[in-house]
Amino acid sequence: MNRNKYPLSSAITNNSSLVLGCMGLGGRWDKDPISAVDIKKANEVVDAAIDSDITLFDHADIYTLGKAEQVFGEVLKSRPELRELISIQSKCGIRFEDNFSPQRYDCSPEWIISSVENSLSRLNVEQLDILMLHRPDPLMEPELVAQAFDTLSASGKVKHFGVSNMQQHQILFLSSALSQPLVVNQVELSLSHLAWLEEGVTSGNSGEPTTNYAAGTLEYCRQNNIQLQSWGCLSQGLFSGRDISQAPLQIQKTAELVCQLAAEYQVSKEVIVLSWLMRHPANIQPVIGTTNIERIKACAAAGKIKLTREHWYALWLCARGHALP
Repeated sequence: MNRNKYPLSSAITNNSSLVLGCMGLGGRWDKDPISAVDIKKANEVVDAAIDSDITLFDHADIYTLGKAEQVFGEVLKSRPELRELISIQSKCGIRFEDNFSPQRYDCSPEWIISSVENSLSRLNVEQLDILMLHRPDPLMEPELVAQAFDTLSASGKVKHFGVSNMQQHQILFLSSALSQPLVVNQVELSLSHLAWLEEGVTSGNSGEPTTNYAAGTLEYCRQNNIQLQSWGCLSQGLFSGRDISQAPLQIQKTAELVCQLAAEYQVSKEVIVLSWLMRHPANIQPVIGTTNIERIKACAAAGKIKLTREHWYALWLCARGHALP
């Protein structure tokens, strides 16, 4: 069996090479109602994504305080035919400070179920294709999470389940109680956030920093058909056009190399940054969080080129700023 092809998880998490992150939809992070401008923007973003062969949309109940899901729901309400063309995933488990309660994580069954019901209402859909737990909750009890997942599965409100920001031991612990497989793990992976790579090569080497990324998480996901998705994959434009005149020298040099490779491969700088991630055999699915139409289009060719091994290592070495051990 060729596990690198993810015969199970890639089918579940949609054939889209990229995921459109919807955190920027719905306006500002406040309690102002969504506007006609917000709805128009959401329609434009959805169309740009679909035109770029991006058909998996990533949400969370907290994004713009629920307005991201709400404005997406307005798009689907006026254009219900889109639901057959796309897949929708959302996340729950982060709660903000409210009513004299502190900011906290909440993976209790009551919160999971109520969060899903609210997300479905805002999104104007009957089912989430994937539900993810947004952050590890230290008070999480796997048996109770399993009860919530069973309830949501039996009612048809959630098709598949996953996690976000979890390491392999947390996934294994949670999975021990579940009836359903976890099909996705969304974590921070990028050319500017290299802990996921560094942990695998610097362990046991004196003089190298400890990254504490939980070694083996990538390998565990690969072995167990858990699709890896990367948030923060574009590094907020560090290597593709943002002003970095005051950034560390290694960032500036990496941006220059990205620019050179973009010219050599005749693609956008965004494609080089994303293709670097997608060159890794873990079959990483980047989540691009932009609502800029031109930038969505600029990402479209990611995965359609394959960086050479030499170019991949050149980017890594440039970004890490010093030689490998």
